[in-house]
Amino acid sequence: MSRREQIKLSDDEVAALLDQQRTIICASLSPDGWPHLMPLWYVVRDGELWSWTYARSQKVRNLERDPRCTLQVETGTEYQQLRGVMLKARAEIHRDSDDVAALGREIFTRYARGEDGELAEEVKQMVAKQATKRVALHFVESSRATWDHRKLGGVY
Repeated sequence: MSRREQIKLSDDEVAALLDQQRTIICASLSPDGWPHLMPLWYVVRDGELWSWTYARSQKVRNLERDPRCTLQVETGTEYQQLRGVMLKARAEIHRDSDDVAALGREIFTRYARGEDGELAEEVKQMVAKQATKRVALHFVESSRATWDHRKLGGVY
């Protein structure tokens, strides 16, 4: 078995990694062709990544022009601990404010819910207010690469 095959993550392992981690890096292409990398909070809906961001942000302008993007989540501080997933995807931009607000509530439920598991009323109000300035990003995966260096057992 090749090393590449040995360190691949299964679909269940990818799902667990995405559930455990908090930030995904989204790379889009700037007008001058240089990669533009930005962190995003995200949720997974039916196995697909979704995020929201300001409608006038550079990443949205880039994705409007060219929907191709690369997403990456990685964890580990030492080489032998590195574990991650890189997804090639196309971004679909959704602008309906009700849909954007629903996604915002879902994202904030993941990241900022209270001890009771619920969003505070002020967070709900903030999300509703921000939704008018934001878009939802649905990342439709076309391919992936994964790695888990822990599977090498310290032998490189």
